[in-house]
Amino acid sequence: MLSHLKSIVMHSIQHLIEIALKEDIGPGDVTTDTLIAPQQEGIGEIIAKEPLVIAGLDVARQVFATLDPEIAFTSDYNDGNAVTIGACVANVRGRLCALLSGERTALNFLQRLSGISTLVRSYMNELSNKNVRLVDTRKTTPGWRILEKYAVRAGGARNHRMGLYDGILIKDNHIAAFGGIKGAIGHIRAKASHLLKIEVEVSELDQVREALAADADVIMLDNMEPVQIKEAAALIGNRAIVELSGNVTKDAIKSLADTGVDIISVGALTHSARCVDISMRILT
Repeated sequence: MLSHLKSIVMHSIQHLIEIALKEDIGPGDVTTDTLIAPQQEGIGEIIAKEPLVIAGLDVARQVFATLDPEIAFTSDYNDGNAVTIGACVANVRGRLCALLSGERTALNFLQRLSGISTLVRSYMNELSNKNVRLVDTRKTTPGWRILEKYAVRAGGARNHRMGLYDGILIKDNHIAAFGGIKGAIGHIRAKASHLLKIEVEVSELDQVREALAADADVIMLDNMEPVQIKEAAALIGNRAIVELSGNVTKDAIKSLADTGVDIISVGALTHSARCVDISMRILT
């Protein structure tokens, strides 16, 4: 599944790479173009400066290939692999002008995506042997969603809906605007494709009962206390998939996994992941 998502990513991000390169290089890299002869060649080593889970290798490769298709980018790792501190993540060989001009953009992609996959893996370690699925949210960097959701998969978790177009989620504001859970579910069920599950967000037990009465396929328990979560999950039983969401922390996720829920969605997987430390050094 990760390889399938990778192919989608690589077909959709060339414009993002070109924007990033234009943003950095502009009309020309005045330092590199002045100091380095156009045909001078060299080797760059991309080094992990801390333990991490790598993601974005093909994106980094494509950054350099956009500047010079003749550049050779090789790695002994695959996205999703754990990498130790000091390890050489990849070698880049070719014209030094392209290596130096593409360095920061390639590293920006690698550091951001690997930061997400590394954070996700730490959450997954907390859920070892737990019968619950960890998923992301739509709280992603504008323009980077497919990349960041790919990094989530590289870290070992799953994706929630990709956007507003591929899943029905009736949230609190939809309910307020339409005038109630039962009516909203009935209205959307009459109009939506039978292939789409209907998920509804609830924050109290009365809403759980209303969602069950309306035959919701998935019920999202939003910002509930652990005692309420257990009660709601028991009430739902096997009548719907139970998703837990709202300010889920890594410290709490292990105990939350024992409340009877099926899915835990965590926005922090993408919106709070820090960039990991990766650098490139030129070998002379």
